[in-house]
Amino acid sequence: MSELDILYQELILEHYKHPRNKEPISGTYITHENPSCGDSLKIKIDWDGSDRIKRVIFDGHGCAISMASASIMTELLSGRTHSEALEICNCALSYLRGDRKDCTDPVEVVDLGDLEALSGVRQFPLRVKCATLPWHGIEKELKGQRTVSSQ
Repeated sequence: MSELDILYQELILEHYKHPRNKEPISGTYITHENPSCGDSLKIKIDWDGSDRIKRVIFDGHGCAISMASASIMTELLSGRTHSEALEICNCALSYLRGDRKDCTDPVEVVDLGDLEALSGVRQFPLRVKCATLPWHGIEKELKGQRTVSSQ
């Protein structure tokens, strides 16, 4: 195993064990689930005005990959405008799936930060679903196709 692989594994475990912006959610939130494995997320966007995301928080349960991806997502999207967040979301999904040549190198497109640590999921289609779970949820919200719940 290369040093980079080891670093990436440590980074994924760090986000899983100490997730950023994970807290109990009340009020209106986005729900997104993967019924095949049982991963389930609640995602909430707090807007600062009409166009800028103040912060993104999440709660739920799942494997290390889905929880790490959600943690990374909250850091990448907080503070962004709606259009910036949608661009990052689209690029992140393409990057994780490896289906767009222009999004396989995050440095050339958008700085995806810690998300680079999840690039190895491309080799395992079932794990791609785990990594993209939070991104599909937030994408639906950003495109106005959300599944909303309230407590």
